[in-house]
Amino acid sequence: MTTQEETTISAVISILVENESGVLARVIGLFSGRGYNIESLTVAPVEESRHQSRINIVTSGTPQVIEQIKAQVGRLVPVYRVADLTALGPHVAREMALVKVVSSGEARTEALRIAEAFRARAVDTTATSFIFELTGATDKLDSFIDLMRPLGLAEVSRTGVAAIIRGPRTI
Repeated sequence: MTTQEETTISAVISILVENESGVLARVIGLFSGRGYNIESLTVAPVEESRHQSRINIVTSGTPQVIEQIKAQVGRLVPVYRVADLTALGPHVAREMALVKVVSSGEARTEALRIAEAFRARAVDTTATSFIFELTGATDKLDSFIDLMRPLGLAEVSRTGVAAIIRGPRTI
């Protein structure tokens, strides 16, 4: 039987930082220097007037490791706030993917049927290929991609997780 300290959990960590050159490199350097894995990474400006960007990182580790990550990232300059959305409670996390499927005949028809069921949108179509756009939770995208493999999956490009806490709270 494993204890809570030995249990690996996944965490969505949001970091509000100064939008300046080198900040992302410092955050990523902290992860790589300590052997922490990054499963997903997104970064974009969120407050133009304050020159702030938001970094969303999905990582995994024991609860103690997640706490260490938050503490170490919080000490970096110029980090304003660090929040573990997973620990804060209900949050919305979404990802977007472009999925290219090259197929013909029945496989092509089946790919379209599955795409419709997943509410994926065909954003490009040729006589032998589709590019589908799909937005949703990571497991939804994973399932869609797995179903497209036998139908001619050729290429995948994913954005990484964008996440925000539900309700009136902010990070």
